[in-house]
Amino acid sequence: MERANTNLLEAVDARTKLAGSNRMEILLFSLGTSEIFGINVFKVREVCRTPFITKAPNMPGGVQGLISLRGNVIPVLSLAKVLGLARAGQPLGNSMMVTEYSKRTLGFLVDGVDRIIRVEWDKVRQPENMAGTTQGYITAITELADGKLVSILDVETILSQTFGEAPVGQISALEKGVEANVFFVDDSAVARKRIVEVLDKLGARHKHALNGLEAWTRLEGMATHAQQQKRHLADEISLILVDAEMPEMDGYVLTRNIKGDQRFDGIPVVMHSSLSSEANRSMGKAVGVDAYVAKFDAEILAETLRPYLSKAFKE
Repeated sequence: MERANTNLLEAVDARTKLAGSNRMEILLFSLGTSEIFGINVFKVREVCRTPFITKAPNMPGGVQGLISLRGNVIPVLSLAKVLGLARAGQPLGNSMMVTEYSKRTLGFLVDGVDRIIRVEWDKVRQPENMAGTTQGYITAITELADGKLVSILDVETILSQTFGEAPVGQISALEKGVEANVFFVDDSAVARKRIVEVLDKLGARHKHALNGLEAWTRLEGMATHAQQQKRHLADEISLILVDAEMPEMDGYVLTRNIKGDQRFDGIPVVMHSSLSSEANRSMGKAVGVDAYVAKFDAEILAETLRPYLSKAFKE
């Protein structure tokens, strides 16, 4: 499984054509067990052989140390240790994936990398009743042509469990009289919890869905009901906040659906994603998002939402 290298990740920017196609590209890798794991290609900057790692005191569990990469010092995690799959005497990992998400750069040690596959988001499903130590670290499952399952990492949970969560901090409420209603969708429990904290501090009411397909089904139902009642949906929903990566329907297709339906006119769509590269911002712009916010800075999220929510109905 050592065929993958930086050549696999060439021209990632060219993959912006995937926006709105409901497809994603996954880099497959192994951790020294029979399981196959995957990570969204857009989270991976490069793949290389494991470099020399400098040990450092007081590192969080799973963090093996630090490396210098083109002048930047980045922490290196053993994914086998983080996921509870490491065995005594097992090598740390022959390969390292350099990842970038939530404006953080990290090295992930893996046993080996295989190849990139392209899958339809409607073939990606949320895990159900997963047993074992990896439970909670897997955000979705998909199936290869030979019937083998691929477990897709929940990087938000790995980041939260390893380094902890920064406190939301002080966020001032919307001005008095503003009645803002937000509909948000995110498949990560960690992200949903943080979003709720921000919206509560702003004083905005909120409803949420767990994946893109559920969100679109519910939004369509709300739009139909408003139409039947001869009301404008924009009077009931002030803003829609969408994640980019989600099982069954991604945030790009969801946004395209919303922007292509006149019943949602006047409702801004903000994309909130751990995919923080310019390529992903371009993908969001291509489908019509009104703003793109990288996870997770509570203050930046709040200040991005504030001007849209401040236009909501006032008493």
